[in-house]
Amino acid sequence: MNYDDFADLYDHQYTLYRDDLHFYAGVAERATGPVLEVGAGTGRVTAYLARRGVDVTGLEPSARMIERAQERAAASGQTLQLVQGDMQTFRLEQRFELVIAPFNALMHLYTPNEQLGALENLRAHLVPGGRFAFDLYLPRFGKPNTVRHEGETLHAPDGSRTDIFLVQRHDRVRQHITTEYHVDTTQPGGQLTRRHYTLTQRYYTRYEVEWLLRFAGFESPRVTGSFQGGPLEKGSEVMVFQTRAL
Repeated sequence: MNYDDFADLYDHQYTLYRDDLHFYAGVAERATGPVLEVGAGTGRVTAYLARRGVDVTGLEPSARMIERAQERAAASGQTLQLVQGDMQTFRLEQRFELVIAPFNALMHLYTPNEQLGALENLRAHLVPGGRFAFDLYLPRFGKPNTVRHEGETLHAPDGSRTDIFLVQRHDRVRQHITTEYHVDTTQPGGQLTRRHYTLTQRYYTRYEVEWLLRFAGFESPRVTGSFQGGPLEKGSEVMVFQTRAL
């Protein structure tokens, strides 16, 4: 997916998301060397780790996402190490003690070949025994093919109002969930404009991920159902994986 057009909306939606920050800060601060973040987006996790003194490089395929991340960092007096590249094909001379893929980054790999290729590439960028940590959401979705407003309303200083509506379509055969966003902005005078974005993600089951990791050269992972370390249960919202390169 090309995130260039989606960058500003993404930033508005998730800049205040904090659920995973303490977890990734913990694993990064325990690393004894540099950290690579895959799917850095607009720098939410990258900037947080950098503020805590972590030697972190963010990898992101979208030029606009990187631009937005640097704008946000500069506003707070930071400079981030960000590299444009795709997790399947990027090549860096540096090797890392830890790779992290927060906030469903691996869900932008749509086929088994893409998944395995990316995991093998990430392992190749780890030092021997280097660690890999990531999270994925569990495949539970809202009512498909129905326009929904889930409480996302943005108010701008000029008095305009933006409401975010979405429609989800579920391809069970390919394990794809496609979310179509309809972003409606109403000006104070009543004029309405609409922007449209499409996001497709490929979801996973727990044991599918475990097999993929083993094929890609990683240890059997530790799997939890929360960022605080609780067990993976029926009601869990995320799957959190931690493993090492063999």
